[in-house]
Amino acid sequence: MAEHDAAIGATQPGHYGASGSDVTFAVATIAAAWNVQSDPSRATFADNVRQSLGIVLPVVPNTITKTDAVSALWLGPTSWLLVAAGASRLVDFNARRDAFNATGSALFDLSASRVAWTIAGAHAATVLAKGCPLDFHPPAFAAGTCAQSVLGHVNTLFVRADEAPEFTVMVERSYARDVWQTLCVSAAQYGYDILPPAPYR
Repeated sequence: MAEHDAAIGATQPGHYGASGSDVTFAVATIAAAWNVQSDPSRATFADNVRQSLGIVLPVVPNTITKTDAVSALWLGPTSWLLVAAGASRLVDFNARRDAFNATGSALFDLSASRVAWTIAGAHAATVLAKGCPLDFHPPAFAAGTCAQSVLGHVNTLFVRADEAPEFTVMVERSYARDVWQTLCVSAAQYGYDILPPAPYR
């Protein structure tokens, strides 16, 4: 096995795989990831989220809304994931959880249990498609879209925030090693660069 092949799956910044450089990976750092659940038809719920957490929840399936501080990802008819990369209103979790519980809603802190990466470049969509049945090419996976599926055998959340050929991949921390290996093996034929960590966006 060639030396660069043996390094596939390494996590240190650098170049791996073929001599090309058509894919980049970076850890997407997350300050907080909260799951909020309730019936969106209850007007008080949407108002509570907006006033307390500073974000308007998306109501169209598999879409996202964003502020400078927080992204809200639609997970299901009664479930959303709120993600912050830095300073935001996603603080004082216990008090906010109790306040949501008192109104018949639910709030869960998933911050420590999620790992995310960005994958970008000309072959980013192709690399993801090797391990996932979703079509990541536009317009099938448009800007402002998120979707839950699998990558290999692992449940995965995919996000495309804007028009750039860039995606965020989020998984449970216990499966991160398997997913990372899958991504690296899939990208090796194109050549890929691991960049330093950057905030989730």
